[in-house]
Formats: sequence, C-alpha cells, structure tokens
Amino acid sequence: MGKKVKKEVEPPPKDVFDPLLVESKTAATAVLMLSSPEEEVLAKACDALYKFASKGDENKVTLLSLGAVEHLYKLLSHEDPIVRRNAIMVVGIMASNHDVKKSLRELDVTNSLISQLAPEEDVVIHEFATLCLAHMAVEYTTKVQIFEQGGLEPLIRLLGSPDPDVKKNSVECIYLLVQDFQSRAAVRALNAIPPLLELLKSEYPVIQLLALKTLEVISKDRETRIILGENKGLDCLLKIMETNEFSDLHVEALAVLGNCLEDVHTLQLIQQTGGLKKLLSFVGASSVPDIQKNAAKAITKAASDSENRKILNAEEVEKCLINLLEIDNNGVKVAASQAISAMCENLASKKAFGPQGIPQLVQLLSSDNEEVKEAAVTALANLTADSPSNASAVAEAKGIEPLVNTLNAQRDGAVADAATVLTNLARQELFRVTIQSHGIMSLLAAPLRSANSRVQSKAAFTVAVFGCDADARAELRNAGGLGPLIELLRSKNEEVRRNACWAVMVCASDEPTAIELCRLGALDILEEINLSTGRKNNFSEAALEKLLDNNLSQKYSQMGYLSSSDIITDGFYDYGQIKPGVKLLSLEELSMQEFTDRRATIFINAKPQENVLAVEEKARDSSYEQTILSPTTRRSSREKARKGKGKKEEEKMKETTQIISKVLDEINLEKSRWLPPPDIILLDYINDASKTILPLTTTREQVVALAQFVADKMGGPIERDKLHDFSWELHISEIEFELKCNVVPIGKVKKGTFYHRALLFKVIADRIGISCSLVRGEYNRAWNEVKLVDESPQGIAGLLLPPREYIVDLMFEPGFLIKQGSAEADQYKCI
Repeated sequence: MGKKVKKEVEPPPKDVFDPLLVESKTAATAVLMLSSPEEEVLAKACDALYKFASKGDENKVTLLSLGAVEHLYKLLSHEDPIVRRNAIMVVGIMASNHDVKKSLRELDVTNSLISQLAPEEDVVIHEFATLCLAHMAVEYTTKVQIFEQGGLEPLIRLLGSPDPDVKKNSVECIYLLVQDFQSRAAVRALNAIPPLLELLKSEYPVIQLLALKTLEVISKDRETRIILGENKGLDCLLKIMETNEFSDLHVEALAVLGNCLEDVHTLQLIQQTGGLKKLLSFVGASSVPDIQKNAAKAITKAASDSENRKILNAEEVEKCLINLLEIDNNGVKVAASQAISAMCENLASKKAFGPQGIPQLVQLLSSDNEEVKEAAVTALANLTADSPSNASAVAEAKGIEPLVNTLNAQRDGAVADAATVLTNLARQELFRVTIQSHGIMSLLAAPLRSANSRVQSKAAFTVAVFGCDADARAELRNAGGLGPLIELLRSKNEEVRRNACWAVMVCASDEPTAIELCRLGALDILEEINLSTGRKNNFSEAALEKLLDNNLSQKYSQMGYLSSSDIITDGFYDYGQIKPGVKLLSLEELSMQEFTDRRATIFINAKPQENVLAVEEKARDSSYEQTILSPTTRRSSREKARKGKGKKEEEKMKETTQIISKVLDEINLEKSRWLPPPDIILLDYINDASKTILPLTTTREQVVALAQFVADKMGGPIERDKLHDFSWELHISEIEFELKCNVVPIGKVKKGTFYHRALLFKVIADRIGISCSLVRGEYNRAWNEVKLVDESPQGIAGLLLPPREYIVDLMFEPGFLIKQGSAEADQYKCI
C-alpha cells in the first residue's frame, strides 16, 4: 500500500484579482468610488454618502463641491436596482439644500426622477424620488418642468401608496404644483379629489394637513367645488370641524369650506343640513384667532352673491361678525370688517349692523394698526351709503372727529373711504356743518396731492360737497388746496377729471375764490378741456361758465360781454381785450407795476376803505349790543341771578373774551388785505342817480335819464363829425401821470369815450336796478343793450308786447334808444 499524498488546492486563475477590503475615512474617497464599474462598490459608496449627507447641511455642500451630484445623477438610471435605490436616496436627502437644487436643475434631473415613480419600482425609490421632487417643486421653473413632463399623473397615483412617507411627499409636491392654475385644471381632470379626500382619514396629521391645504387651493375653482360636493367632501370637512381631536386642522378645513360657500347651491345644502348654523356657533365659541379670521373670510367670499347674502342674513350672521369685532386680534378685526362690508349689499344686513356694529367700527378708527383702520372705515363707507339712519348712528357714536383725522391716514384706501363716509354724512345739513367745523377743507389739501387716483377722485368730490359754504371755500383757499385741485383737471383719469371740474365749479361760487382759481391757471386748463371732445364733460363746461360769472373782470377781458345778470361790484376792472393765452394780472399786481404809456385800466370801487378804527368801533358797538339786554331779557336775567350770580358773570366774561378775539382777527384781516383806493366821486354818482333817476316811473325814462347823466359826467354830447377832436386820450394820460399809475378810478374820468361811458352806465344801472348788458366792440367802442317793452297800440288796451332790444346812445344824442339791428345801431358800434 503506497503512502498517502495530501491533495493540493488549485490556485485561482492568474487573471483574477484577489478581493481587497478598503476602509475609506474621507467623503472624497467615497465620491471617487462612484466612478467604479463594480455594482457592490457603487452601492456601498452611495450608502456611505447617504449617511454622511444625513448628518447636516454642511455635509451636503461638501459633497456638492466634490462633484458628487453629477456622479449620482448618472447612477439614477443604473441597471442595478440596489445602486439606483441608494443613489436616489442620496439625491433625495441632498435636495433640501438650495445650492444642490440649483445644480440638479442645471442637470435637468426631473425627467429621471419622474421615471422612478413607475408602479414596479421599489417603495424606497418612490419615497426618495417624491421627496426630491417636493424639494425642487418650490421653484417655479421646476414646477413647469414637472407639469410638462407628465409628473402629475404618477404623483396622484402614489397618493394611494401603502407607505405614509410616499403619500406625504406626493401630496406635498402636488400642493406646490397646484399653485399654478394649469396644474389645478390638470389635477381636476386626473380625478385627484377622491384620493385627496381619502388622505383626510390618515392617521398622520401632517398628511391630513397637506391634503387640506391642497384642497383649499384647488377649491378656488368652481368646477373643483362641484366635484368636491359630488364626492361628499363637505360632509368630510364638517366632520373635521365637529371633532375636537382635529382641532389642529380646523383652520385649514374652514378655509376649504370658505371657498365652497361661494356657491349658492353649496351654501343652501349646508344650511338645509344644519351645517351652517353649527359652523357659525362653532366660530362664536372658538377662541382661536386663525379660525375666527378664516370664518370671517369665508363669509366675505360667500357674500359676493346676492342669494348667499340672503341665506347668511337668515342665519343672523351679523351677530357673529359684530362679536368678532370685539376680538383682541388685528387680523380678526380686519377680516370681520371686510365681511361686514360685503354683507352691506343686503339692505336687511345693513340695517342690522347699525345699532351695535357702527359704534365698534368707530372705535377701530383710533387703532394704531393702519390695516384695521382701513378695514373699519371701508365698512363704514358701505354702511352709510344711502342710509341716513346709519349716518346718524356714526355721528351719535362720535365718529366725525376720528373720520376727519383718518384723512391723514397712511393707507390710500383709508383716506379715500374716510372721505366717502364724510360725504355720506354731509347729506344731512347738521352733520355737514359739524364736519366743516372740524376743519375738513384744510385737511383735504394733502389728499388732493396724492398720487393715487381713487384718493384724488374722492378728495375732489368731497371738496365739491363741502365747498358750497363760503367759509369752507375760504378755508381751502387759505390752506393752499386750490393749486392741487387745479392740477387734477389735467388728470388722464376721467372720474378724477370730472370730480375736479365739479369741485372747481362749486368753489368758483364767490369772487375771491374764482379770482384765485383764474390766477392759478384753472381757466386755461378748462378751456383746453372743453376743446377736446374726449375730455370735456358737463361739469367742465359749467365750471368754466361759473368761473367767469364770478370773475367778471376776467370775463369781460376775455369775452368782451357782460349780460344783465352779471352785476358789476367793487373791485371790478377793465383791462381791455386780453389776448388768448395771456394771463390777466390782478388789480393789485397791475397797481404795483411801473407807470407806462399802455392803455389805462379802469377800476370800480365805490366803497370807502374801512380803517382799523372803524372796525374797532363796530366791534365795540357789537359788544355793547351784547351787554345791553331787552326788558324781557332783563327780567329773565333777574330770575337767573337768584339761581346763581356767579355763573352769569362767568358766561359774560366768556362772551367778552370771544368778542375781543373776533375784533383782533378782523383788525388783522383788514391790515393784511390789499384794497383798491376808494372812488368817492363814483360813490357820489351812485347816490345822485339813486335820488334823481330811481324815482322815475318807467324803465324807459330811467334809461334815458341815466344815459344823459353818464354823458354829462363824461364830457357831454359830441357831434359825430367832431369825434376825432374829442381829446379823451390826453385827458386819461394826464390822470395816469397825476396818479403815477396805469390804474385809474372811473370817477376820475371827466372826458370819456364809448367804453368809459358804457362801463359807467352799466355800473350805475346795476346799483339802481336797471337791467342792461355791456358789450365791447373794436377800436375802443363799447355799448349798452337794454330790453324795453313798447306801449300798447292805440285802441288795444292791455296788449302785452314782447320786449325789444335797444342800444343806448351815450355819445352823440345821449338818451336816444337805437333799435338793435338797425343801420343806426351798426353805425354806433363801428367806426
């Protein structure tokens, strides 16, 4: 038997590499291993990188700098499922970093990620692919890519995944995608509502919350709301609201319900099932501000429809909203005020809000929060529109002063609505006077300068409403409000321009304001507006007419005509025909100019200039009248004295103080105001005419007598062929030289031609009540036109003939009445 020989192990083939266990201690080495062709190495390297990236954001940045993202992107499409799974885990965890997301977008990774959502893929791949998409869907460009590459469909399918993480990531991604309206429509078309409603039953609050947030966004579309109702979504939402365990979901559930309440059918359905009453009582009992705020917002949305407003009114939603105004949370106050504004479209609701709601809204006007203030004043604007009772309630709640103060608010909406409320209140005269006493006109100067067209429009309208009072117009004038008002005439906004024209028309109701408006350029702008068919309006034409009617000096210089209704008063001056585009200087400005050889300006001032002593005397007389009591008053005073002499003395001292203050104000006004020198001669003319002409029995006699009177004062009758010898120019020049001024009082003129005599005739006629017009012709011609009724023909008693128009001869045969339209009339008018 031979010796046993040990069997030797066959050595491995020479071309096979012996396994090498490498221990890597740096991330850089692991990143290098991502280039390995061995699947096991790739899988282990990805696993190591996943653990490293999970430790913090700094590690993710480190991997990005090492170039890991590019290698991982290539591995997403690797044939080996384990390598692909581990690679997508690393990408998913790293995608939370902003810089990594940017790098992934540059690599256009979305298509690869969407391809990993196929049903046959591992659930871990689904989890991290959806996680990565959710991180990246924050950016708009990625949303578009996911939508265009068909990512919505697999994401909706994965809402039914057995893995909660996949569900959470998928619904989060969908929530981000539906922020875009295209995705909302696609979600509806892909029937995503049922799986979203199913997620509300999840045991994980975060999934429920994301599902509700998604439903809130997509339910803004009516078509989605219909599908939601068909799938019994309302019942599901109401059940959440009734369950205390879901209190952390109440805010979002209420937001979805708020969208659903916009539809009449939905609101009726909820009302019929008793859900609306439960909802309102739940809101009333809740102490969570977000729930209260969302409830008010839901009511605002629902109140956009008239039928919904009726339903809400039937459920007494007004009480709920009034209670919300008392909540100590600015967001709730704003939302409640906005809901009240929306419900005011219903007359019954508007009436219900009045007694209790208005006082609370008035209190909110004093809030330090500008948004609260704006919401409250907007609600008051809607409540007081066409509602005298609510306007009275605002005044009774002492709302006038805070409303006037709101004109200085920071937010444009608050300023515009405050002006609206004040104009609503001003429909009642008592409130208008009260508002005016708070200095509203001076406060309107700032809103008139606003850059916001709504504020401009409301401010101009408010000026139109309150400018009917002379004191109010003076207040606006002194506050510098006329300048910005005139600038609004240039506005391209039709409403602003119309209201500005209206305000100018109202403000031009007195001479001082009309003159100031003309000085500031209102006349030129209005003329320009009226030349444009697209810009002119009824108010622009009326404003121009009113402006000229109350600034007769401008009217006569510009139009060369004053009608019988244009009564010449003290301060009028005839500058002569003014050229288009040339600004007419005021009488004060003309009087301050140096003496030149230009045409004299003839002015009218038959009122003696009152000096300060006269004002003081008048004030003393007024004070004396205040202190001297009638017998009846004395008896009453004696009775009051028995009740309390001290009180009477206190009131008397107060009256005296007020009188002294008034006197000082009047004295200062007289000192500061420029007045033209008095024309005593003209005053004598008027007094003489009143004594000698006024007593005459017929208008015809008065006209003839006045013509002769004027001619007598102005150099007497002149023979027609010797008119050129009548040296009136030299006479006027002598007066100008004497006064060292081109402004001449008409009483100084003793040799007057056509336009001097016609002006004097008009002035005296207006003072003694003779109706006549003044017309300017060419070459220093001017004449007066009167309308007289001729006597009845003989034999026909009581026949009333229509009046005839005559031109009054003041030059050649003073008192002769020339029939209008005759050859003699034409000869008188022309050279």
